Amino acid sequence: MEDPVGFLHYPRADASKEMAGARVRHWHEYEQLMPNAQAEVQARRCMDCGTPHCHRYCPVHNLIPDWNALVNEQDWRVAYEQLEQTNNFPEFTGRVCSAPCEDACTLSIGSRPVTIRSIELAIAEHAWRAGWIKPQPSRARKFKRVAVVGSGPAGLACAQQLVRVGYRVTVYEKADRIGGLLRYGIPDFRLEKYLVDRRIAQLAAEGVRFRTGVHVGVDPGFAELHRNSHAVVLACGSEQPRSLDVPGRDNDGIHYAMDFLVQQNRRIAGFPARADRIIDARDRQVVVIGGGDTGADCVGTAIRQGARQVTQLQYHECPPAHADKLCYWPEPVPGCAANDHDDEGCRHIWGHDTVAFTGHGGRVTGLQLQKLRWEKTGDGTWKKVAIPGEQRMLPAQLVLLAMGYAHPVHSGLLQDLQPALDERGNIQATGESYMTTVDAVFACGDARRGQSLVVWAIREGRQCARAVDEWLSGSSLLPAV
Repeated sequence: MEDPVGFLHYPRADASKEMAGARVRHWHEYEQLMPNAQAEVQARRCMDCGTPHCHRYCPVHNLIPDWNALVNEQDWRVAYEQLEQTNNFPEFTGRVCSAPCEDACTLSIGSRPVTIRSIELAIAEHAWRAGWIKPQPSRARKFKRVAVVGSGPAGLACAQQLVRVGYRVTVYEKADRIGGLLRYGIPDFRLEKYLVDRRIAQLAAEGVRFRTGVHVGVDPGFAELHRNSHAVVLACGSEQPRSLDVPGRDNDGIHYAMDFLVQQNRRIAGFPARADRIIDARDRQVVVIGGGDTGADCVGTAIRQGARQVTQLQYHECPPAHADKLCYWPEPVPGCAANDHDDEGCRHIWGHDTVAFTGHGGRVTGLQLQKLRWEKTGDGTWKKVAIPGEQRMLPAQLVLLAMGYAHPVHSGLLQDLQPALDERGNIQATGESYMTTVDAVFACGDARRGQSLVVWAIREGRQCARAVDEWLSGSSLLPAV
């Protein structure tokens, strides 16, 4: 490092964001790209750790200290070359990753971590502007066909790795456009879709073929695809939402989060929904059940649709405002801090379960909530316990269920294929071979490991590509991560 004590001289400065009152009036990204000069200064805060936990805790093992040093030295091109070695789509992770690398940054123990995610995004966008990111078609031709089912980040990463070593790769997507979760699951204010189109164009120029509107396992059946491919990769995601089976669940106005998000993303893309099927938060009291990224996306979307009030409901207790970092580091430290959507007007209710929905005329009017406390059991796990007499009513005209996803959808493709499933209902395949119990069929991403982060999906796709290459060719030069 040019300045090994730069962290003492330069405070953390995050990328700028548009003011809350202005950004809720549109659907565009509101977090601004960190200027090069600012990124160079922030990179100087990287403290030349003896053991860089940021590198270890990044699922794709980005060479973070290396490209921080290169940005500090204004060697942006080599910084991008370092970044590209481990991450196919840094402009996506630079926008939507929850940055476990920053939690693991040594600076986070006694100060604030390096702005790793923002620097990563600055490197990626600098490379796009400079024209350094170009198609990399393979000079070799292996003439073996690989079918990838699903065009989310795992499927796209797997397809790109395989086509770059000469395979004939076709990606099948049941939706009308390529991108999976990136296209229709993540709101535009976090990831605008021209960014997805930009990468898709690169993959197509490298030789990846895309077929949209093809629901493998329904039309065509899996047997036909299996016959026409030397290997098949299942990257179909984890799309079976967790439900909430309580009285009143059948009232209108209660929807799964992804139905809400997909519809809004399609409307922005120019595909209007039928008037009688529009899920609209305008002028309504909205309750989002669930506190993860999907729940946050629902909150931001409802606010931008013009909701009268948005409440995020979570069954666990509010984490402390301050916690002893050394009890958790390099794992994330639980803490209650305001997020972007709190600034936009979201409110929170912690430590309550929904025990019933109320309704009038077949439409939801509210939720009956039960106050909880959490008790540790003898085996060290926690269980929730209802506090007698502690119930309350919460009015709502729109409820969004964002409690996560249990496993891949079992009907259709998996019903046709019949692979072994693990105890959680995911496709059974090891993290080494990625091979399912069906010959020549591999699985990766959320379909294999369960609902997770975009960066984990990219890692899974990359590793699965290497496993497919080794199985088809006997060896592989593709990176292990």
